[in-house]
Amino acid sequence: MMKRILYLASMAVVAMTMTGCLAGRYMCNYALLPEEHGNDFEGDRAKTELRYPGIIKWYDTLHDKGVFRDTTLVGEGGYKLHGVYAPASKPATAQGTAVVVHGYTDNHICFLNLVRMYRDDLNYNVMVPDLHYHGLSEGRAVQMGWFDRLDVKKFAEMAHDIWNDDFMVVHGVSMGGATTMMLSGDDDLPSYIRAFVDDCGYSSVWDQFAHNLKDTFHLPPFPVLNSASIVCKSRYGWGFKEASSVNQLAKCEKPMLFIHGDKDDFVPTDHVYKNYEAKTKGYKELWIAPGSEHAMAFKDHPAEYTAHVKAFLEKAKTL
Repeated sequence: MMKRILYLASMAVVAMTMTGCLAGRYMCNYALLPEEHGNDFEGDRAKTELRYPGIIKWYDTLHDKGVFRDTTLVGEGGYKLHGVYAPASKPATAQGTAVVVHGYTDNHICFLNLVRMYRDDLNYNVMVPDLHYHGLSEGRAVQMGWFDRLDVKKFAEMAHDIWNDDFMVVHGVSMGGATTMMLSGDDDLPSYIRAFVDDCGYSSVWDQFAHNLKDTFHLPPFPVLNSASIVCKSRYGWGFKEASSVNQLAKCEKPMLFIHGDKDDFVPTDHVYKNYEAKTKGYKELWIAPGSEHAMAFKDHPAEYTAHVKAFLEKAKTL
C-alpha cells in the first residue's frame, strides 16, 4: 500500500511539473511574443490622434520638413533599432535633451504628446527610439526593459553626439518607465544623463507578470511564472526577478520623478510606492495623478503634468 501511495504521489509531482513547464512556455510566448508589438502603425496613429487631436498632423508636418529625422543603430544582440529625433523648437536656447521611451507593444508614435511637451513647451531636443522587437526595430522578443535599458543608453549616446548637451533626461511610460528605472542604476552611466522620469513603470517583471497572471488567468505565480522565467532565461538571457526596477533604483543616485495614476489597475499604483521607497540615494519626487488609469496621467492633467516635469528638471539642474 505504501509503495502504491508513493508511486501515485510521484506521478502527481511529475504531472504537475510537466503541466507547469508547458504552461510556463505558453506564458513566455504569450507575454514576450505578442502578435501586435508596435507594428500596427495605422492603428497607433489613429489611437494617438484620438487622444491628442492634431498631434499626427504636427508630427507629419515636421517630419516632412526634415525636422524629425529617422535614424538607426545596432543594439544588443546585433539587431538594427530605429528611432526618430528632432532639435528643440528654439535650438539656440535648447534646455537639454530628452529621450522618450514608449511602453509595451507601442512605438515612437504612441507618446508624441510627451515628445511635443519636451520639444515645444520645454524647448528640449528629443530622441525617441523604437525598442527591441517594437515598431520599426528588429528583435527576437519583447525584453520588458531589461536589455532595453542598454539600447536606450546607446540612443542617449547618439543624441549626445548630435547635440553635445550636458543635461539629458530619460523619460519613460509603462514598460518605458521600467526601462528608465532599470537604466538609472547602471554603474557606467555617462555624466550627461542627469535625470529620470518614470511614468507608471512596474517594480519588476516578476511582480508585473504575477499581477497579470492573477488578473487575466486567475492563477498564482507558482509554478507557471517560475517555469516561464526559466524559459526566458534560456531563450533570451534574463529572468523575471533579475529584471527589477527596485534593485536598480537602490543604486540610483541621480534625480528621479515618479508619476503614477491612482486608478491604475494594469500596473497597480502600489508599484510606484515600492519604486519610490527603493530609491534611497539622491533627490526624488512623487506625483500621484488623481483619477488617472494606466498611462493616462498626461491625458487627464496635461498642464499639471507639464508643470511637474518642468519644475523637477529645473531642480535637477541645480544638483
